[in-house]
Amino acid sequence: MPDLDITEYDVRPDLGLGRHLVLDERSLAYRRRYTGDPLHPIEWAPKIPVLNQQQLLAQGIHTSRLFNGVDDVDALGSCTANAATALVSVLHGADTLAQYGLNTADPVAAEMWAIGLYADATTKDQWNDSQWPAVDCGSSGLGVAKALKDHGLIDQYGTATTAEELCALLQTGPVLMGMPWHDAFFEPVGEVALLDEIPNWQSSPVVGGHEVCITALEAVAADETTGRLFYDHTILRCQNSWGSWGDAGSFRMSLALYQALRPQIDLVQPRLESR
Repeated sequence: MPDLDITEYDVRPDLGLGRHLVLDERSLAYRRRYTGDPLHPIEWAPKIPVLNQQQLLAQGIHTSRLFNGVDDVDALGSCTANAATALVSVLHGADTLAQYGLNTADPVAAEMWAIGLYADATTKDQWNDSQWPAVDCGSSGLGVAKALKDHGLIDQYGTATTAEELCALLQTGPVLMGMPWHDAFFEPVGEVALLDEIPNWQSSPVVGGHEVCITALEAVAADETTGRLFYDHTILRCQNSWGSWGDAGSFRMSLALYQALRPQIDLVQPRLESR
């Protein structure tokens, strides 16, 4: 097994949290460094509806029917796979996704596909002694990217380590972001669901790890002369997997908040070689 840097978080399916931070030094070989090219607002639209890893029974999803010997559960810590399902729906057309069993028109079918991807991702996290469906053990952005590659849905996956590199990656496609989830983040304020506006979030405890799909660089603010980004006013939009929570299933955060959380964030971009 390679030498990994692993931070485990409590898996809280009742809260929709199940991401672990797993860093592999070899991933840095696939880092796309920022070369100074202009950065522009850009949006990537998933072809699937916003998924919901909670309230599974109300959606008609019975895990006992998906896997042998498994009880029904009403929620899973499958945020990595849910985020990756949204991302991969950007990379392929609906017909191609259907060939892989992902029905982009049916949110329940898409959620069940994500649960299957979650099971595969947990087998790729070889550092973890547990796997779903035996144990709702959570997974990592690295693990789910490996699962997508094994399925043949992506050619490769890259990473970024700076705010500028993240914005550059978003010029080419959506990005998976694993992040620490503070308790205060459950209630984003304002119509745009901007996490930055939550009072005293810094003193709120971290209750778990969470994976989301960054689908847009909504606003870019930079010095006209130097091109230096103004982090406070450069805004990301992230699609969540908790149904209509937040702004129709999404929330926003500034690059300043990314910088504040950066020691506990990992970025993975599953992609096709042509992108």
